[in-house]
Amino acid sequence: MANQNKNIKPFRPNVYWIYGGILLILGYLALTSNNSVSKKMGWTEFQELVQTNAFEKLLVHNRKNLVEATVKPKRYAEVFKSETIKPGTTPKVIVNIPSADKFSDFYDKVVKEQQVTTPVSYEEGDDMFWNLIYSIGPIAFFIILMFFIMRRMSGSAGGGPGNVFSVGKSRAQLFDKDNDKKVTFKDVAGLAEAKQEVEEIVAFLKNPAKYTELGGKIPKGALLVGPPGTGKTLLAKAVAGEADVPFFSLSGSDFVEMFVGVGASRVRDLFRQAKEKAPCIVFIDEIDAVGRARGRNANFNNNDERENTLNQLLTEMDGFGSNSGVIILAATNRADVLDKALLRAGRFDRQIHVELPDLNERKEIFKVHLAPIKKDESVDTEFLARQTPGFSGADIANVCNEAALIAARNNKLAVQKEDFMSAVDRIIGGLEKRSKITTSEEKRSIANHEAGHATLSWLLQYANPLVKVTIVPRGKALGAAWYLPEERQITTREQLLDEMCAMLGGRAAEELFIGKISTGASNDLERVTKQAYAMVVFFGMSDRLPNLNYYDSSGQDWGFTKPYSEETAKLIDTEVQRFVNEQYERAKAILTENAAGHNRLAAVLTEQEVIYAEDVEQIFGKRPWASRSEEILNDERDDSNDQLASPIDL
Repeated sequence: MANQNKNIKPFRPNVYWIYGGILLILGYLALTSNNSVSKKMGWTEFQELVQTNAFEKLLVHNRKNLVEATVKPKRYAEVFKSETIKPGTTPKVIVNIPSADKFSDFYDKVVKEQQVTTPVSYEEGDDMFWNLIYSIGPIAFFIILMFFIMRRMSGSAGGGPGNVFSVGKSRAQLFDKDNDKKVTFKDVAGLAEAKQEVEEIVAFLKNPAKYTELGGKIPKGALLVGPPGTGKTLLAKAVAGEADVPFFSLSGSDFVEMFVGVGASRVRDLFRQAKEKAPCIVFIDEIDAVGRARGRNANFNNNDERENTLNQLLTEMDGFGSNSGVIILAATNRADVLDKALLRAGRFDRQIHVELPDLNERKEIFKVHLAPIKKDESVDTEFLARQTPGFSGADIANVCNEAALIAARNNKLAVQKEDFMSAVDRIIGGLEKRSKITTSEEKRSIANHEAGHATLSWLLQYANPLVKVTIVPRGKALGAAWYLPEERQITTREQLLDEMCAMLGGRAAEELFIGKISTGASNDLERVTKQAYAMVVFFGMSDRLPNLNYYDSSGQDWGFTKPYSEETAKLIDTEVQRFVNEQYERAKAILTENAAGHNRLAAVLTEQEVIYAEDVEQIFGKRPWASRSEEILNDERDDSNDQLASPIDL
């Protein structure tokens, strides 16, 4: 009984009860108010008015010995004397009569003698039940309505997401150890370093004494940072599955609402629940939706709803005790836009970088996603991993799914290697559009353009190894060339220049061998221009502006002004133009020297529409500086189906 008494919450009146009482009184007055004006009158005076035909109708209540007489509008002043009658009202006269029989005798006599035409109706009396409903019904209705509203406002009614009175409640999903569907660290392929750090967070919660005995403190928060699709949310799900503690999951956008103060209220409610469930983990996905740096736009009002929400989040995160057992996990693709107060030690003590998987990690990811797929012996995970540089875990999952769909479309019993290569082509370049109509002149221009890319990429030392060239339209591109880029951590100036030269090979081939240029090189020019600006402004590779970097990696930006003068801006433009012009002239020079090979390659491409690296090798010979990727690619190649990554579009 003692425990039950503790669970009973005492009644605490609040301001909502006052509002409810006022609403109750106003509603009762509105329902019980009568828009009629009544006047009591004596029997004698009433008889005189009846004889002069002053009433529109008469209602006789038999049991009450009462008559309600409705006065004609023209007789208002006479009947009510000096009383003013408001528009819209119905003036009535109430008369106590000796009895219904005497009134009937009087009325019959008046009708006979005075020719009175006033209609009369008789009523036996009011039903006691309906009288009771009419008298207490409005009061009961408003009491019930007020009680219902108070319950919803206090949260005892358990309103869902669509409940207008629960806008200030947290929308976090709670996962506990009793959930059947769990994701564990075994389900997370690759990401060895990131997985190790989040495993340590789980260990903190499972055995905190191991760390606190030595004087250490459990980290308050960890921020998962990385490109889209790399597995940040999957890591958080694995933490939820591994930790035997409650796990709250929500998105940063769940704090944002059109109502003022709702975001801060939801933050308070979230952390209140977390403290009650401690030890626990709170995961906020896409935290940049609410955690952007404050005060970026000085000309606008900074006291907005998002900043109020962020301020409340900062306060709640820093308000925990050192060993309260509540750990905050968050994920974002854009850590550079987050507020610095959010990233400081004491809030997010750790930043866990979840990068794109390397070769070995891609192998592990392929093994996970290939497990449920029926495949034949031609499928090699190492070959697929080498064919997908720069792919995230989500991209690899998409490749496996597309390959299975392609195999099913072709009525195959198992997914083959060529299906995976077609899936890679489908994802990178788009769906083939062989039905698209192109003229013979356009086809010749496209073939020369793509042959220019293929020729330069084969002859330049640092250009990415060629895999496949096609003039079959894919997606928005009329043609494309696939390359197998090297997986390197740093890039030299010579490598960047060779890549620029190869990208300009299509436009150079059009000018040299067709005599006129087209709009097909727009994508190449866009990439070349961006790379040239990066070399000058970010990498400090210009001879006239050496060792300078105008990029603010802290994410604070430079405000509304550039961090350099107008003269420097002109110099940057000049250097960018010089880089592009030099590589364009270099591309034309190389193509001129190898004009015969280029023309032959363009002719083969026009005839076959798709060519592979071995076709280029037959024309130009073996590359003298074949990379390790090319050697493995040549070893794995069968049936000339080797294709891949990073196309240059026409």
